[in-house]
Amino acid sequence: MSEYLTISETAKLLNKSTKTLRRWDEEGKLSAVREPMSNYRVYRKKDVETLFADFLQTDVRETISNFVAPENEYKVLELFAGAGGLAVGMEKAGLKCVALNEIDKHACATLRNNRPKWNVLEGDIKNFIFSEYYNQVDVVTGGFPCQAFSYAGKRLGFEDARGTLFYEFARVIKEVNPPICIGENVKGLLNHDNGKTLQGMISILDEIGYNVVPVQVLKAINYKVPQKRERLILVGIRKDIDLKYEYPKPYKKIYNLSDALKKGELFESNVHKSSGAKYPESKKSVLDLVPPKGYWRDLPIDIQKDFMGASFYLGGGKTGMARRIGWDEPCLTLTCSPAQKQTERCHPDETRPFTVREYARIQTFPDDWQFSGPMAQQYKQIGNAVPVNLGREVGYSIIKFLNDYYKVK
Repeated sequence: MSEYLTISETAKLLNKSTKTLRRWDEEGKLSAVREPMSNYRVYRKKDVETLFADFLQTDVRETISNFVAPENEYKVLELFAGAGGLAVGMEKAGLKCVALNEIDKHACATLRNNRPKWNVLEGDIKNFIFSEYYNQVDVVTGGFPCQAFSYAGKRLGFEDARGTLFYEFARVIKEVNPPICIGENVKGLLNHDNGKTLQGMISILDEIGYNVVPVQVLKAINYKVPQKRERLILVGIRKDIDLKYEYPKPYKKIYNLSDALKKGELFESNVHKSSGAKYPESKKSVLDLVPPKGYWRDLPIDIQKDFMGASFYLGGGKTGMARRIGWDEPCLTLTCSPAQKQTERCHPDETRPFTVREYARIQTFPDDWQFSGPMAQQYKQIGNAVPVNLGREVGYSIIKFLNDYYKVK
């Protein structure tokens, strides 16, 4: 029994009620097993630690560091740059951004206002040629959108992908010829079109001269980000380079919402006040009834049915609906619109969405990084971004690879 926890021990560890744990068991979220003598519910310690590390005590001694100093000046060309989450992370790691391409005018204004010296190439990537950077850039990065391909024969080739943004990503890599390229995308790319889309991308990079490292999905909470966000990372190494790339190691400590919004290890002050969206009165009256760390199932049954509509009868946890975040847990993945139906991320103490600056904190943007455009566009820029701290850790892994490359070159 040393490998198991009782239901009361598990509830105390996760700061949840035994009622919640029984419901999770029924939903398959955290499955219990029956102790053979008493038939009581018990939980495997391994399951609790693996699936709910973010609920556990976060006061741990960190023994891991991904930090590595660059031994040369390494240059980055970033595509689909957005509001700069990945670029700022790379900059914090010690990489130099030589150019960034982005089509959204508000995101471009954000980049220019914060980094006047950055070369921001505004417009459709299809209209830019990047051959001036041939052998002048060490890494091409980009959060290309996930799009289905039209298949020609058994193997998707470079030309078959024309018209897609991944084709443009690959075209730029071919024009620039960097030692390493990094693409990032949503976790759903793994299963998009039964995995064929990802395999098509891998075959295209292979065709233009890059070996793809086994793809990984990195959990932001393992990289000093107080948010349960997952990003798929696609790494290509030029075929003439016989070196291994290693993903950044996950940290032990998990940061929570309090770390994001209050003075502490992540930030030197409490979050600054800023503008923010509001819930309509009908939604506010419902969310007023939801406790911190609670969601729609914590509402009276009649309100549940009214609020959820047809979704009430569809089964599944749907734990992001009517969700109020707790101070002592990481935030759920931020969306592009903080008040949209069925992906509520309510403030722990006040019945409102997170403000723009709170959004930025949860994505680990520095406090002096200002967002341009109307408030809705600011939320969109932040919600679409790669968390800055995750970008920094990936940046360290790139620097480690490039240090090794230039030693043996």
